[in-house]
Amino acid sequence: MADDASLSDEEREELEQLRAEKAERERQRAAAAERAELERLKADKAAVEADRAEAQRIAEAKEKGRKLMEVDEDDDDLKMPTGQKIVIAAVAVLAIALVLSMIL
Repeated sequence: MADDASLSDEEREELEQLRAEKAERERQRAAAAERAELERLKADKAAVEADRAEAQRIAEAKEKGRKLMEVDEDDDDLKMPTGQKIVIAAVAVLAIALVLSMIL
């Protein structure tokens, strides 16, 4: 900075202008970096939320399936769960259709 004393007024003005432009570029670069970080963090947060929602949906579906295939504990006698009845009925219908298609 000792060279500043040997600069003319025009050169000093130009130097200050260039320093101001450089500082503005630095501020813009920092602002862009902050915006990019903000967008990245928002995307990360959205991805985590989506994963959590998907895990919740899967857990609910598993619980629903488990309840469908489980015997009611309220009943004293042993009854077949609704899910098993549906599966057996579907297999029986397919077997009947297969036999009928062979016969006809």
